[in-house]
Amino acid sequence: MVGIESVALEQPALEATGLRKSYIGPGGELRVLDGVDLVVRRGELVAIMGVSGSGKSTLLNLLGALDRPDAGTLQIGGRSVETMQEHARCRLRCERLGFVFQSHHLLPEFTAEENIMMPMLIAGRSPDEARTRARAMLASVGLSERAEHRPNELSGGEAQRVAVARALAPRPELVLADEPSGNLDVATAAGLHDLLASLTRDEHHTVVLVTHDDRLAALADRVLLLEGGRLAPASR
Repeated sequence: MVGIESVALEQPALEATGLRKSYIGPGGELRVLDGVDLVVRRGELVAIMGVSGSGKSTLLNLLGALDRPDAGTLQIGGRSVETMQEHARCRLRCERLGFVFQSHHLLPEFTAEENIMMPMLIAGRSPDEARTRARAMLASVGLSERAEHRPNELSGGEAQRVAVARALAPRPELVLADEPSGNLDVATAAGLHDLLASLTRDEHHTVVLVTHDDRLAALADRVLLLEGGRLAPASR
């Protein structure tokens, strides 16, 4: 007999089936996603690639419960997302998901340490616990000496490292990254790629990222190509 713990471990971190999404534009309906299927195992790092305009960010927004599909189902950690009320979706994003965007989106009035603390405080962690974890994450990304600096006092690469630390600090079930190095120069991007891959693997995070960068995709366990509104394995 398979134990409850074994069943839980085998359950995918994310499972999407038949996701569809269209938008209405000047020329009528534009179907961006046309039946996307995706299963991501726990602890897996999956990269999604595709040409500009193929729907990568749209897909990530659906997977992160930031938008709703026109059709299809989505489960995160066994919980059905597409049927959730908005307050439940907000709670899911706050407590279970971590986000890294192309622009760091740090809060300008707060220090690096406070920015990392913020999602943990919102989730109900104590200030002491949040501060301890934030400092540990700043050390992990090599920015302990920048703890009291505000975003306008950081370089682009430093701000993006703080954004990575902020996403990982609450130990989310799933990390979603949208072109995380898109605004960085080649050398800085390479450093961020290595950091993101090593941190997520060290802490056993599950990661889905979209990127146009072959070097970042090469660090993933699997690379998928979004084309024609659907996902398929990419040739490597």
